[in-house]
Amino acid sequence: MTGQDFLDGQLLLIDKPLEWSSFQAVNKVRWLIKKQFGFKKIKVGHAGTLDPLATGLLLICTGKFTKRINEFQAQHKEYTGTFTLGATRPSFDMETEIDQEFDLSGLTATAIEEATKQFQGEITQYPPIFSAVKQDGKRLYELARKGQQTEIKSRQVNILKFELTRIELPEVDFLVACSKGTYIRSLANDFGKALDNGAYLSALRRTKIGDYSVEDAMDITTFETFIKGL
Repeated sequence: MTGQDFLDGQLLLIDKPLEWSSFQAVNKVRWLIKKQFGFKKIKVGHAGTLDPLATGLLLICTGKFTKRINEFQAQHKEYTGTFTLGATRPSFDMETEIDQEFDLSGLTATAIEEATKQFQGEITQYPPIFSAVKQDGKRLYELARKGQQTEIKSRQVNILKFELTRIELPEVDFLVACSKGTYIRSLANDFGKALDNGAYLSALRRTKIGDYSVEDAMDITTFETFIKGL
């Protein structure tokens, strides 16, 4: 693979590490390509943000393939992860502190399994207040961090699959396949409400985007070794 190949367009499957933003991953890949081939500039972008607290598949496009970002972004996603029941957090994940706690003693595995049926097919979802969704020209997380209240607009999303793979309270592991624009954090919060309880997202890994799998992805260190060997 040559520098010209990256300019003509490559789709890179990267396994994003925990606590890295998608922007950081793109910057690292761009810097490595520029350094290896002596480029002054090259277009590099990702096809779908993955939160810093999540790991997994990030599709990174280079050169002319950046024109195909919307095409890759529109594909269905698959995630695995963990909901923690019995509490809520304002961000619906581990970014913020617990603001409410609930009693878990009345919850049964049967009731937890049954609740998944409410989240199959087309559902209405509200993005988290701590999200990058734009409303009235501003990111919701910017308003949230300033303590400003805003009415969040709902959206229709499609849950293709929602399976529980482990129930060991307070933790519940899941596998979800869903449409573009689905917030797994919001699913966690809504799942808690469906149980008359609380829940937040405590772990998340994106395993697939369309037909692309994280099993075929390189972590950042592996990509660095790969690019230096070209």
